[in-house]
Amino acid sequence: MKKEEKIKVGISVGDLNGVGIEVILKTFEDSRMLEFCTPIVFGSSKSVSFHKKALGIETGIHGVDRMDKVVPNKLNLLNVWKEMIDLELGTPTDISGKYAFESLSRATDALKKGDVDILVTAPIDKHNMASEEFDFAGHTEYLEQELEGEALMILMTENLRVGLITGHLPLKEVAGAIDAARIIRKVEIMHQSLKNDFNINKPRIAVLGLNPHCGDKGVIGTEDDEIVTPAIAELQKKGLLVYGPYAADGFFGSENYKNFDGVMAMYHDQGLAPFKTIAFGHGVNFTAGLNKIRTSPDHGTAFDIAGQGKADHKSFREALFAAIELYKARTSNQELKKNKLEIQRDTRKQ
Repeated sequence: MKKEEKIKVGISVGDLNGVGIEVILKTFEDSRMLEFCTPIVFGSSKSVSFHKKALGIETGIHGVDRMDKVVPNKLNLLNVWKEMIDLELGTPTDISGKYAFESLSRATDALKKGDVDILVTAPIDKHNMASEEFDFAGHTEYLEQELEGEALMILMTENLRVGLITGHLPLKEVAGAIDAARIIRKVEIMHQSLKNDFNINKPRIAVLGLNPHCGDKGVIGTEDDEIVTPAIAELQKKGLLVYGPYAADGFFGSENYKNFDGVMAMYHDQGLAPFKTIAFGHGVNFTAGLNKIRTSPDHGTAFDIAGQGKADHKSFREALFAAIELYKARTSNQELKKNKLEIQRDTRKQ
């Protein structure tokens, strides 16, 4: 990307009967947002116009049929499909799920090709989107297949970052999925992300225990003594500032999380329930560990308020800002490493 060019943001619309298009339109009602990036929404002018009429939103859009027609200082809308489809705002349907995947697929392809620099995804309904093409538990798993690297879900605000050792798994499968190798791998991904994407030179990471009270010395489970503690010890041997395991029930309430740059939770709700209690409405979901930047808001499709103009766009706006800042930090660090290697090569030649 040339220095004078704005960062190109690919945006998938999410479920067409949810609040995705609404929060996108509300975000760019403020024309100042166009100073930070060049947005490209992957969808349909007809579908977006339907939402604009239903919501009474006047956000201007610039419809294009090819990426080379995208222009800065406009909310660009790439027409992925042109047919008029039946929308039922507030109701998940097979149609809304099908076209949500069309949007995500095209946006992901553009990300892989470098036509967009970063990806921000609006919420999907995993049930009605499920198909032979999308047989995944969510965005994270799909993007892990499509991009390079191993994904780590991180829910973040300015001062709180919570990563997950296991992602979208049924609770009954969590304990069986956790072993020392997985813990070490996921913590190392967070460590690298904190350094490369957040510019934290020596990140401090807390690891939560799996069982209540970290197993109480084996009375309520042995995994914390037999798996988690040895994994943390191995990470410490590698020089990482990793601590724990901490009993999850009081960790957030005591505000102990403020002593760390990142927190690793063992499973989805262990990390996300307290995170959303603290930060709901302005939190961001960041997929770390991949070769491209993707973020999303911390809420779902909100079918119960879709089409009513009630959706709060703050989290989507934060996801957009976060993606831009993460991209800048990662790009800057990659350039520094490249320059360092080139200097080292030149030194060896002398």
